[in-house]
Amino acid sequence: MGQGMSEYLIIVGLIAVAAIGVVGFMGDTVSSQMAGMAQELAGNSGANARGRAGTQATAAEAQIINNHSTLQNYDNNAQ
Repeated sequence: MGQGMSEYLIIVGLIAVAAIGVVGFMGDTVSSQMAGMAQELAGNSGANARGRAGTQATAAEAQIINNHSTLQNYDNNAQ
C-alpha cells in the first residue's frame, strides 16, 4: 500500500512540474484568451485581448524553439 502511494505521489509531482513549465511559457497567452472571452461574454469586443494572446503565443513558441535542448548541446545548457 505504501509503495503504491509513493509511486502515485511521484507521478503527481512530475505532472505538477510539467504544468508549471507550461504555464511559465503559455501563462500570458491563457490569461489574454480568458480576458477576451470575458469581454465577449460581457457584450464587448474581445478582439484586442485575442490579438495579445496571438502575439504572446508566437513569442512563447519562438522562445521554446530558441532554447531547444538536445543531447548535442546538453552540456552547454546545463551551465
